Amino acid sequence: MNEAAGKRSLLSRVSPTQWVAIALSIVAVVFVLQNRGKVSVEILLVTVSSPMWLILLAMFVIGWIVGVLTTRRARK
Repeated sequence: MNEAAGKRSLLSRVSPTQWVAIALSIVAVVFVLQNRGKVSVEILLVTVSSPMWLILLAMFVIGWIVGVLTTRRARK
């Protein structure tokens, strides 16, 4: 076996899925850095003050949980 053919560069070993994951991670970090300002959100009678990115993350997680709980699962 030829040694040069056996050695692939690090960049060529990264799959397209991993490139997408890296790009999305960079976008997420930029989003957090740009949304560090505190906001106040009223939930019923309680006012919560937190960075905007944390409020949006909480809403995303709540939406995801609702989606998981309401999705019908296929019967086996």
